[in-house]
Amino acid sequence: MNRIAEHRERSGIRQRELVAALGWTQTRVSNYEAGRRTAGLAECRAIVAALNGLGAVCTLDDVFPPDIKAPQAA
Repeated sequence: MNRIAEHRERSGIRQRELVAALGWTQTRVSNYEAGRRTAGLAECRAIVAALNGLGAVCTLDDVFPPDIKAPQAA
């Protein structure tokens, strides 16, 4: 799960502005936001950098929270 749309919307950034900042297609960004496509590390970094460049204040872990699972008892 990611929080791209949450941070984008909270910062008043339109999806088309994020698309333009990244130089990607709207479909690609939409698919990442909806979880239909999984971003690799380079894409995650680019998204966070673009969000911050457009006025959001967020980190990689804010937008792409780690999926930490508790260890299972033996």
